[in-house]
Amino acid sequence: MARVLIVDDDDAFRETLAETLEGLGHAVMLAASGPDALHLLTREQADAVFLDHRMPGMDGLQTLAAMQARMRALTPVIVLTAFSSAGNTIDAMRLGAFDHLTKPISRDAVRDVLHRALQVRTAASGEGHPGDGAPDDDDTGDLIGISPAMREVHKRIGLAAGSTQPVLLHGETGTGKEMAARALHRHSSRAGRPFVALNCAAIPKDLLESELFGHVRGAFTGATGDRPGCFRAADGGVLLLDEIGDMRLDVQAKMLRALQEGEITPLGSHRPVKVDVRVIAATHHDLAAAVREGRFREDLLYRLDVLTVRLPPLRERLADILPLAEHFLRLAARAEGMPAKALTADAAQQLLRHAWPGNVRELRNVMARSHALSRHAVIGVADLELGTRRAMGADALPASWLDAELPDVVEKVERLMIVHALAQANGNRAEAARRLGIHRQLLYRKLTAYGLE
Repeated sequence: MARVLIVDDDDAFRETLAETLEGLGHAVMLAASGPDALHLLTREQADAVFLDHRMPGMDGLQTLAAMQARMRALTPVIVLTAFSSAGNTIDAMRLGAFDHLTKPISRDAVRDVLHRALQVRTAASGEGHPGDGAPDDDDTGDLIGISPAMREVHKRIGLAAGSTQPVLLHGETGTGKEMAARALHRHSSRAGRPFVALNCAAIPKDLLESELFGHVRGAFTGATGDRPGCFRAADGGVLLLDEIGDMRLDVQAKMLRALQEGEITPLGSHRPVKVDVRVIAATHHDLAAAVREGRFREDLLYRLDVLTVRLPPLRERLADILPLAEHFLRLAARAEGMPAKALTADAAQQLLRHAWPGNVRELRNVMARSHALSRHAVIGVADLELGTRRAMGADALPASWLDAELPDVVEKVERLMIVHALAQANGNRAEAARRLGIHRQLLYRKLTAYGLE
């Protein structure tokens, strides 16, 4: 049995979660606000905390920071939110939250996360410092996502943001690796320092060394002056090396030295220059296979692969397709100085059926093109121009879904669409039903069936 503190300004949710925890055999303490929780912790000790993200006055992140400063034990704090947001998840994990979950949370989810949290606490103490609103267009960009796969990305970025170690971002082309790198930089202690991005595949191989480390005048034909290079431009901040798998082997050797020694030597010079740079590497290649084939240095891979974040392809995050599509439509409308256009139900279904081989980048382009070419206030199937692109095949669905029966998969997609419609309608059921293209009474029945009342 554990003593669990619940901090939430919603009386009904607080009582419901308390009943769930008591039914699982745990003792419960209740607080309706951040200050109440902090006052309670001066007198009582909690083994774990469930903390609401959005509360009036002192919000969940402020409460979390204050808790971490005063709790004696390494107490896991599980942050709960009514809406998923990349920025909020990243900040919560960076501040020390054990996990960041989206309401509503089932009994099984409560049991599982608490079990994991208490295991970590016990192991760390020897008997653990554990590792809202709708998405903000400007803050999260391509990292918008409510799918489990993207929630894990948000959490990994939040954990990595508090470190100074190199990070390796892996994902298919167009999955948003640079956006993830920028989010990591924005939420780290180097946020006010430079962020420099270099695409290793876009630079001629004989010029890459100069681009990275700089050169002095006369270093080679055409070097008419000194050039600082990307490492010195990023000094004190972050350097993103996109498509590092395309880097030449001799440059890889110098890269390894830069990472190990914290110094570089410009081309044509014999004087090392000290630099303080956090390197984030990104690739769509299998670097382990490249090592076996002799195309990538094993020691450099070990040095880069300290913290790894995998960016899932869009076909593995179906719940994010419509939120991203609407986000890109808003961006297109803002750029053109006009109201954002909406998707018809048929167009939304077409987007969900498409395989998206170009991932988020392809979706962004499709939405920008559709917004520009559509003559109406809504975007229909004909405006998407997806006819020449391949449709979603069975091999493109998430593998875990393929193990289930068809009705179960249909229910998953339907539930995700309902949750998304309600979020976009700020909980207005009539508006959510209109967005989904169904009658309100049918929506009410499905809310009851899926436990979303």
